[in-house]
Amino acid sequence: MIAVYLLFAIAATSRAGLQIVTRFEAAPMAYLLSAFAATVYIVAAVGLGRAGRTGRLIALACCTVELVGVLGVGAVSQARPEWFPDETVWSGFGSGYGYIPLVLPVLGLLWLWRTRHDLDRAAASRPRPSQFAPDQSFGPPAT
Repeated sequence: MIAVYLLFAIAATSRAGLQIVTRFEAAPMAYLLSAFAATVYIVAAVGLGRAGRTGRLIALACCTVELVGVLGVGAVSQARPEWFPDETVWSGFGSGYGYIPLVLPVLGLLWLWRTRHDLDRAAASRPRPSQFAPDQSFGPPAT
């Protein structure tokens, strides 16, 4: 999953960067949306690759933003094609990328849901400090 997000981060960043540098005035909204999608893919890859609850929350937020983005931009690009004179990663529901942008956030969310118990098990198996640390209080025991 991480590798696919990294691949899309590289592809979307490269395409958006080239479009912004060479012909930004032709379709500024489309190219900025592609740059935003690239940023979401980068942050999602980092979140998926990071261990712990914070990484999972980052990945969850990114997959959710990605799904809403591809559905929203896809719908608007179908209703108002004149607003998208050039393709973005999310326009046409990701048709320019083989609809992978439409499927990827669903797979990411399913992966996060299926692996949610792995984090809970890892946390439960760690010893708590009170389980192995001696009492560090000073003075006589309370009665």
